[in-house]
Amino acid sequence: MSTRFPAFQRGAALLACALITPAFSADAVPAAPPIADFFDNPAFSAANLSPSGKYLAVRFSNDNKRDRLIVIELATNAIKVVAQFADRDVDTFQWVNDERLVLDSTDKSIGPGDAIYGPGLFAVNRDGSGFKQLVQVSGNFVQEHGVARTTLPADHYLVEQLGAQVSDDVYVINPKRDGLDEAGDIKYVNLVRVNTVTGRAETVKRPGQCQGWLLDHKGEPRVCIALEKNIETIWYLDPASKEWRKIASFDAYLGGKEAFTPLAFGPDGTLYVLSDAGKDKAALHTFDLKTGQVNEKPLVALADYDFSGRLITTRDKMLGVRYLSDARATVWFDEKMKTLQATIDAALPATANMVNPPTRPDSPWVLVQAYSDKQPTHYTLYNLDTGKFTSVGSTQERIVPAQMAEQELVRTTARDGLPVPAWLTLPNGKRKNLPMVVLVHGGPYVRGNEWGWSADSQFLASRGYAVLQPEFRGSTGFGTKHYRAGWKQWGLKMQEDIADATKWAIAQGIADPKRICIAGASYGGYATLMGLANDPALYKCGVNWVGVTDINLLYTGHWSFTSDLSSSYLKYGAPTLIGDPEKDAAQLRATSPLLQAARITQPLLMAYGAADRRVPLYHGKKFHDALKVHNPNVEWVVYQEEGHGWSLPKNRIDFWGRVEKFLGRHIGTP
Repeated sequence: MSTRFPAFQRGAALLACALITPAFSADAVPAAPPIADFFDNPAFSAANLSPSGKYLAVRFSNDNKRDRLIVIELATNAIKVVAQFADRDVDTFQWVNDERLVLDSTDKSIGPGDAIYGPGLFAVNRDGSGFKQLVQVSGNFVQEHGVARTTLPADHYLVEQLGAQVSDDVYVINPKRDGLDEAGDIKYVNLVRVNTVTGRAETVKRPGQCQGWLLDHKGEPRVCIALEKNIETIWYLDPASKEWRKIASFDAYLGGKEAFTPLAFGPDGTLYVLSDAGKDKAALHTFDLKTGQVNEKPLVALADYDFSGRLITTRDKMLGVRYLSDARATVWFDEKMKTLQATIDAALPATANMVNPPTRPDSPWVLVQAYSDKQPTHYTLYNLDTGKFTSVGSTQERIVPAQMAEQELVRTTARDGLPVPAWLTLPNGKRKNLPMVVLVHGGPYVRGNEWGWSADSQFLASRGYAVLQPEFRGSTGFGTKHYRAGWKQWGLKMQEDIADATKWAIAQGIADPKRICIAGASYGGYATLMGLANDPALYKCGVNWVGVTDINLLYTGHWSFTSDLSSSYLKYGAPTLIGDPEKDAAQLRATSPLLQAARITQPLLMAYGAADRRVPLYHGKKFHDALKVHNPNVEWVVYQEEGHGWSLPKNRIDFWGRVEKFLGRHIGTP
């Protein structure tokens, strides 16, 4: 049995609409869901239990207006709007303790090109009282509640680490840059403790050029991660001596056997880290703070994946670990949580169910995030005493799971024998001889995808296209060998992996070899252009948005823009991962889409953001100028206010509408 909160009673209205809508005839084909169903901003977007579990904080917009912060008292269903702005949206929020919350702000109505402000920081009690601004919002935003002289400048940002949640204090970070504006490299990052009631702020003493900080389970600063040139140093604040000491140092970009990543502190003070310990896959280990060594035996290790995840704890106990393999799952060390997970999974068999207990349990509620490849994340409360579920909200409320496509992880093999995983999404009821879009992820040195609902691939599948998303060499999450095999392989073996995965889909009878388009953003846009140049018989068209068009442009830049890639990465990381502009000059010329433009004759859709600082607009302009001389089938669009991707629903809807028409003309059903 299920109940719903009054503020989110949409089900009854939707059901009533269904009852009066004429049924489709047996032979009728239901219309595809509108583009906006996939790419609009959601009304409901986040929920968090208070430390005791007695209250639920929800970010929600009413009638597609500004996002506001709502608190629900679970015992009574009493609802209170505790924070909202007339011309801003509530963005990140978290509980300070059981009575107080902090939040920052954004403006979802404008793109990055028009955003000239910091997010600010505010605190409020769960009943809406005690509202206080802690950090200024720069720009033209006029505060409704006044700005005290004690508020911190706008270049202070909330630390999203919970800590003990037993005081009124939170931490903010304050980056210090080489330049006078946001374009300069970060020299170091200060950590500042702020009292959310008084606004009093105190800067933590740092041992070096700290770039990152880690709090312990009590909410105290315990680890500082410093970076000087290419060397990363990890410092530990010893609670006994109250002095910082160095516990590790290694190459920040190239890693190595001694490298590890601090993850979190357990309730007993144990430091948990990610390390491959000289093996192929990174695993979750404990770190011996006395010897300065990663303990050899892993706590959680996955056969086919690097460990990625987080700890789940209460005040004094380690309950389990959340991790990502193909999908997200939890290994519980606590027997009661194991039993609870089994109970919830039995009740919700069609979804992966992430059970989130409160950190200081004093009520019977847990928050469940349920999702699948067909269902966007849905938040539900489960009551341990009654065994009942209470629906909270879905992050894409207009999506009907029955209309969505299945997604699976397949294993392809590159021509040199390297296994290459790929995500395959197929339209409902269709598996053979389909038009196909090869969707290449950006990065490229990231994990591209995971099992779950994705707006891009589901939209394409709803229009009848198979979608193939290869995790080509260089993608992270699949082991050191797979990652390092992609170093200096832009346009070479990385590109071959994508082509070989495409040929696999043809050999399986999935893809119609005459109707395949390659598409992607950022590095995926680069791979789109190189795919059209290298494999003209394989790809009939391409869609490139915010794509790199020449590797040398990443290094040299342009007078009109400043890239957001740091100078240390361009000096110490990129030459090894991507290519050295001097030593590898011949290779970079041979793998430059800009210099290969004459070879591209297929239809191409190109889209860029005028405010993009990762791949500035001149990448697209230079390539468009080189291509249009000989290729009449080029479509070009610039979103003036956008950056590296589309932040505004109107632009997402416009772009994917263009994609739908473009694909329909070139590889759509004859």
